Amino acid sequence: MCLAYPGQIKSIQGEKGIVNFQGIEREVITAFIDAKEGDYVLVHAGIAIQKLNPTDAWEVLKKYENAGSK
Repeated sequence: MCLAYPGQIKSIQGEKGIVNFQGIEREVITAFIDAKEGDYVLVHAGIAIQKLNPTDAWEVLKKYENAGSK
């Protein structure tokens, strides 16, 4: 099973960006979506695959946290 995880773009330079995943920052390819600094994105395998609104991003995070407690 593959999972995508939401994070917030801190900066973008060219086709890559730094994304913050709840305090952990990673370099992510952002070339395939139209996103800017401050946007929330869904990331799979190091590639931003979808832009999310902040409410949806937090909803996904809550679901992942609840799944780990079962």
